Amino acid sequence: MTRHFLVSTSALALFAAPAAADHPLVDIITIHSHTTVHDTTEVLSPETLPPNAGPDPAALIARLPGAAAIGNGALSGQLQYRGMFGSRINIRIDGHAFASGGPNLMDPPLHYAPLPLVERFELDRGLSPVSAGPGLGGGLNAVLKRSEFGDSADFVSELDWSLGARSVDESYSAGGLTAIANENWRVHALYSIENGGDVETPRGTLVGTEHNRLVYGVGAGWRSGAHEISLDLRRSETGETGNPPFAMDIRFFDTDIARLAYTLDLGDTEVRLHAGYSDVDHAMTNFHLRPAPPAMRQRETFAYATSRSLGAEVEMDAMGGRLTLGADRSRSDHDVTITNPNNPDFFLNSFADIDVKRTGVFVEWTGQGPLGWSSEMGIRIDSHDAMGAPASTGTAVPMGPSMLATGYNNSDRNWSDGTIDAAGRFWRELSDTLTARFALAHKSRVPGYVERFAWLPTPASGGLADGNTYVGDRDLVPETAWIAEAGFDWQHDRAYARPTVYWREIDNYIQGVPFDDTPGVINSPVEMVSSMNGDPTPLRFGNVDARIYGLDVDFGYRLSDHWHLDGVVSWVRGERRDIDDNLYRIAPPSLRLGATYETGDWYATLEGLMVGEQDRISASNSEQATDGYAIANAYAGWAIGDGITLALSAENLLDEDYEQHLAGYNRNAASVVGLGERLPGSGRSIGLRLSIQR
Repeated sequence: MTRHFLVSTSALALFAAPAAADHPLVDIITIHSHTTVHDTTEVLSPETLPPNAGPDPAALIARLPGAAAIGNGALSGQLQYRGMFGSRINIRIDGHAFASGGPNLMDPPLHYAPLPLVERFELDRGLSPVSAGPGLGGGLNAVLKRSEFGDSADFVSELDWSLGARSVDESYSAGGLTAIANENWRVHALYSIENGGDVETPRGTLVGTEHNRLVYGVGAGWRSGAHEISLDLRRSETGETGNPPFAMDIRFFDTDIARLAYTLDLGDTEVRLHAGYSDVDHAMTNFHLRPAPPAMRQRETFAYATSRSLGAEVEMDAMGGRLTLGADRSRSDHDVTITNPNNPDFFLNSFADIDVKRTGVFVEWTGQGPLGWSSEMGIRIDSHDAMGAPASTGTAVPMGPSMLATGYNNSDRNWSDGTIDAAGRFWRELSDTLTARFALAHKSRVPGYVERFAWLPTPASGGLADGNTYVGDRDLVPETAWIAEAGFDWQHDRAYARPTVYWREIDNYIQGVPFDDTPGVINSPVEMVSSMNGDPTPLRFGNVDARIYGLDVDFGYRLSDHWHLDGVVSWVRGERRDIDDNLYRIAPPSLRLGATYETGDWYATLEGLMVGEQDRISASNSEQATDGYAIANAYAGWAIGDGITLALSAENLLDEDYEQHLAGYNRNAASVVGLGERLPGSGRSIGLRLSIQR
């Protein structure tokens, strides 16, 4: 039986690509896929129907167990997974990890994965294998559309495009892949455009929430015998886009991305080489999408980031399984300068030529272990180095910031350290319907360049968007976490369930702490400068002790040949172990439950999303509590003809006024909500998407 979905989620990787199809530790969301499944397994897969959540991929991925979306702007959303977000999650695009351009993470990695170009998302359940790179929590790989080799010498063309629109911000999107390939050559072109206006809510218009992004690129591959080479080039151009939780909005991101890969397949042994490059040119302002302050306080910040990466892996048969040996190296350069466009003598080089390097080696084995348990075990060792150049300030900059720059320049700006990660994931089929699994790991994360090198108190915080000003600490040590989780996957003819419980003890967790022992007493140059900018109690990135634990489950039940129920429950708790406080921006408990009717070539779903209150908040980050809420959504899809599908969506059907706890606080004075108030969720929205695959 063939079914057509605009978007589908596989609970048990039933809709995965062949490479990951049978792996019980990977969640996969496929985009615009044609899926053929057997009737016996069809009822076990909860269809995540096309969301109407705009251009942010995090909002789609948030439908998986343990996941949530952090709203920092239409193109700046981050993924939270089991209480962790930002650089604690190892996010890659086509296996390529590269540095974001902005110090406030206005371009997190998913910024470079527009939905019209995404084939699928692969989420590592719980934690990432060491072969995927360093990272404290789980990992996500966004796989973009690409051409595939054919089966003969004849060239065959391919078209995979989508067109979409939604009412809540009068937005539209269009894009996809055009390709031609035969058994030796493949070539494709990618194109995506997205535009949208200000978001409407039950309270009125959220001014300064528009978005604009254009992505285009080409890719090619060649194979002959045991050899395969591929090259992918992309250009991403983000125009004026609002970020109301931040002190500034995006004026532009111009980003070039390249990846070169080579594979040598010798049968039992495979050699893989790859190289990556990215270059980000970024500008943001506090006046072009929000009321302009007086001329002397207008700011435009320019940021640049360049990343280079190399990697080599050898995979072979060994010890009854597959052994992978690998080495990788990455290097990124960052530079940020704050300017006043009305005064060329006013500038602060707040991050001056920051050079961050990492070199790592790993070994990983996957195979059948004792007592019938399958396992994936690995260890990774990384060496890290970072260095900052002397900062500079203009002659129009007041004495306070200039003094801070001098102090920074006279300090030790070199840092190096090493980390060791180890991870083991284990699973066993206890019966035809039950698979048990558990994982144990020791994982680490080194401080980012903002956390270490920020000498000027500014709101730049790697996307925290809590309204505080921060400075870094060059004495920070890496975060280390001991991780344990366990669960099972149960599937029956009419039902399925996949519960997981997890626990993370994190030492040296990097968190904002009071700058000194006398918060509120302005007795240091940092506090004086911060107070001049409106925050008399700046925070310093410091090492603390933390704990994150929780549970999540997705489940479903087939009521009849045409009706089935599917749901997801997520609950996570984050707390400090050194003081009586909670971690910042932890998702509240939630239940998503949908009832679907499907027959032939169409389906319809009525969905309810229920989110609990969140009053376990971070006093250290001045976090505000939020009430619980419930909203109703409806989706429908129709396979019009061969390769053509139409999907409709209606979100927040009752136009409920609600606040998402993970949304930031408004800093745009022209908006319908006041300054410092939490941004409300979107109002009622009607959307559609047409997909064409030929």
